[in-house]
Amino acid sequence: MGIDKEFQNQYWKAHEQSSEFRHRACLDFIANKGSILDLGCGDGHLLAKLKDQGFTSLAGLDISEVAVEKAKTMGLDAKVFDFFADKLPYPDDSFDYVVLLDVLEHLFQPADILQEAARVSKKYILISVPNFNSLPVRLQVLCGKVPENNRPGKGHIYWFNYQALKNIFKQNNLEIVELRVNTFWENKFLIKYLLIILKRLFPKLFGLSFLIKVKKIHAR
Repeated sequence: MGIDKEFQNQYWKAHEQSSEFRHRACLDFIANKGSILDLGCGDGHLLAKLKDQGFTSLAGLDISEVAVEKAKTMGLDAKVFDFFADKLPYPDDSFDYVVLLDVLEHLFQPADILQEAARVSKKYILISVPNFNSLPVRLQVLCGKVPENNRPGKGHIYWFNYQALKNIFKQNNLEIVELRVNTFWENKFLIKYLLIILKRLFPKLFGLSFLIKVKKIHAR
């Protein structure tokens, strides 16, 4: 599947998560109480938010021992998982929701972990990825610059756009239920209202990242 463990350990030694678009949108998508598996949970930021909201059946897996230890200090059920492994350590249909926030773009073979996420999910999977075809990316390339999300320090291996997401979902018998995107300058007075409209009309172009809720087509 592919994730550089040492890269992730060094990253988590120097960073902590804060609430971003992907976390807020993900929390909105989880409408009912249920069991949740966070794949690539990092330091447990999302799981801690869910715990604060009263969720009790929570689990997280991450390749970084450093991140997992941080999550455990908050009393979270987090374990180290080798993303090169073939199977997630859970039976079929174990969780109401399986979450992969900014994980797939770090994998050489993202379909492998997506298949496993679908296997252990009862129905829903929540996925976020950066949009590598957004308008800022295109403008940066046009100006001869390497876009921010494509630079080595990000650790990104697989570059997604909306069509690539649709293709990988179709290949894995997953159906899009809901899509949300964030865009640039959303904190700028007046212009933010125009950009909110544009991101709804043209998410492939104005979306900086995608947060997508998908369901198994043959879910029970």
